[in-house]
Amino acid sequence: MEKKPERRGVIDTWIDKHRSIYTAATRHAFVVSIRDGSVDLSSFRTWLGQDYLFVRGFVPFVASVLIRAGKESGESSDMEVVLGGMASLNDEIEWFKREASKWDVDFSTVVPQKANQEYNRFLEALMSSEVKYSVMMTAFWAIEAVYQESFAHCLEDGNKTPLELTGACHRWGNDGFKQYCSSVKNIADRCLETASGEALSEAEDVLVRVLEYEVAFWEMSRGGE
Repeated sequence: MEKKPERRGVIDTWIDKHRSIYTAATRHAFVVSIRDGSVDLSSFRTWLGQDYLFVRGFVPFVASVLIRAGKESGESSDMEVVLGGMASLNDEIEWFKREASKWDVDFSTVVPQKANQEYNRFLEALMSSEVKYSVMMTAFWAIEAVYQESFAHCLEDGNKTPLELTGACHRWGNDGFKQYCSSVKNIADRCLETASGEALSEAEDVLVRVLEYEVAFWEMSRGGE
């Protein structure tokens, strides 16, 4: 039996429209350097410290998504998907702590850099009750999907990813995380199907801004501002 083509939603349309910034976020030079084995390990250490701080700021955002999913979605499965993501963040923080000791990074001395501070302020703004659920879910998907696509790329055939970095790549590049991202995307697409024109415009803008913040974060890890 012929397999039906996968249904394309609003998000896929936006990815096509903003392909250049999407590619910049998911195939950044920092990511490519991990895949081809040329990564400067001091850059990885910078990323590790900064991303640990980011994840700690990401937790309240996901918690607010969870609350909104419970109150506004109308679909009980939404809350379960977000709750699964919330649970994995606890494991993620523990993973960062183990990596920190391995890489001799003292998180207590890490100061958030400009790109990290700006990204966190953006997340805080998204937690406002005035931000529509569809907009919030679009941002949530984009944040998770960039890491999934980036680190999965480092595990694809032909990679020369250093052995000591494969753990990080598997953390976000595994099939389970890919399926989770797909579930979040389905929720966002479902919400966007019935969203107002204003909400669609806001969600598209937020998607692009997430991608821009992700590019800036990778740049920061390589020693940029």
